[in-house]
Amino acid sequence: MDDNDDDRYEVVIVRYGTRQTSRSDVFLNYGVYGLDDAPIDMDYFVWIVRNSRRTILVDTGYSVEGGTSRGRTLLMEPTTAWRMLDIDLDAEIVVVLTHAHYDHAGNLSALPAAEVVVAQSEIDFWLGRLSQRAQFRHSADEADLAALALARAEGRVTAFRGRISIAPGIEVIEVGGHTPGQAVVLVQTAAGPVLLASDAVHYYEELDDDMPFTYVADLPRMYEAFDQITRMSEAGDVTHLVAGHDPSTLQRFPPYEAIPGGLSAIIGRNSP
Repeated sequence: MDDNDDDRYEVVIVRYGTRQTSRSDVFLNYGVYGLDDAPIDMDYFVWIVRNSRRTILVDTGYSVEGGTSRGRTLLMEPTTAWRMLDIDLDAEIVVVLTHAHYDHAGNLSALPAAEVVVAQSEIDFWLGRLSQRAQFRHSADEADLAALALARAEGRVTAFRGRISIAPGIEVIEVGGHTPGQAVVLVQTAAGPVLLASDAVHYYEELDDDMPFTYVADLPRMYEAFDQITRMSEAGDVTHLVAGHDPSTLQRFPPYEAIPGGLSAIIGRNSP
């Protein structure tokens, strides 16, 4: 990639964890569809957006403790993957938190100088009193929220409302639904615009068949996010949609050899 091409990036997808569950566990009120229950896999990803000028981490995965306590299989610690990509964890890099659930906001303490970009409504909720209610508390870890609170106290949080351009060619868009401030990340690449949907779309099937995920803070906003993402795709604003947990994700994009074991894919690979 030309050094002057400041607004084009490669997107690296890293599969760091997995589990097996059931369709009735992942799709909201699954019985209303009249479909038989069946096993389904769920994969866990972090994303790295970079070019010759900057590297941005999108979400930080779950911690060893957070995954173990929930019976998740850890395939590779996100911190290990970042180091394999020559990312200095002590540097003043930018981290986008699409939301504050345990599997997206863990490992923040391993990035002590990072600037954290997160929706204002997300940080207000998870650092507020309602996050302690049982239906929310199980989805977040106190250690992760403490790391987020520390980042805010140290002036390392950039909170936004609606949408924010964090660099040329990278926009973070608040859609809500899954959590109060769920966000997606739109990235310009040489292969076309990529939307990192995170948990606005856990599975491609959610969007294709209009089947919301089981954990939802605001169901109408979740449906509206589906519609917004569909409109973006139909208008050509999104060429590549990257779902947050779908096991088919890595098969949809070219493999990336820098991460061993078939755990990574890449979109818009930078030129040497």
